Amino acid sequence: MKAFRLLTSALAGAALLFTGSGFAREDFTLAKLKDYKKEFKSVSIGTCSSSSTKTYEDYRMITSTGSAQYQYIHNNCEVDEETGFLLDEEGFIGVAMGYNFGPIGSRYYIVLDTGITIPVVKVDAKAAVDAPNGCSAALDASVIEFVIDSDRAKQYFGGSNGLASSGNFNNYEYLNGSIADIEKVSDEPIETGVIYTDSLVQEKDKRTETSDKVKLVEGGFNR
Repeated sequence: MKAFRLLTSALAGAALLFTGSGFAREDFTLAKLKDYKKEFKSVSIGTCSSSSTKTYEDYRMITSTGSAQYQYIHNNCEVDEETGFLLDEEGFIGVAMGYNFGPIGSRYYIVLDTGITIPVVKVDAKAAVDAPNGCSAALDASVIEFVIDSDRAKQYFGGSNGLASSGNFNNYEYLNGSIADIEKVSDEPIETGVIYTDSLVQEKDKRTETSDKVKLVEGGFNR
């Protein structure tokens, strides 16, 4: 059964091993991103950068206990013991993003040109001095910066320069690709078992509207 480390507040001073709670994160593996099916309604906001760079920071460097970042991470996320990624209860992966992407806790689907969709949740904010356009980092053009347990990530991903995945998760097969679109995720789940397409129904086809607009899918990470 998939194992996670539950992040408890530093005020409590404890870290617990947490196993299978029925959350979607229990089913998380990076390989499943290639077949990921969206669970929540979303709307495209376009992309402010098509960069393929995907850097990282260690969540343990966020030490201000009163900050929204710290509180969100320690109250809503768990560390995947295998990859070191932070996951919320629906399996959205913790990342840092610029000020254009709203408050801490905002969730997005990052759609890559390789056909992979990465579900992410903003758990840290890129400093305005580092991402002055509110989107991508001035230094490396990254839009998303994974927030991770770097010790575990180094063990899983390896790397030639002492950094996990050599400092850029674009080097990893299931995270590879340039950003083709970004979708803002709502809190409203897609109706169980169906997804509605955006295709228009012509007047002559109204009699088949239901079959044209509904497709059976399984949402989230496939079990």
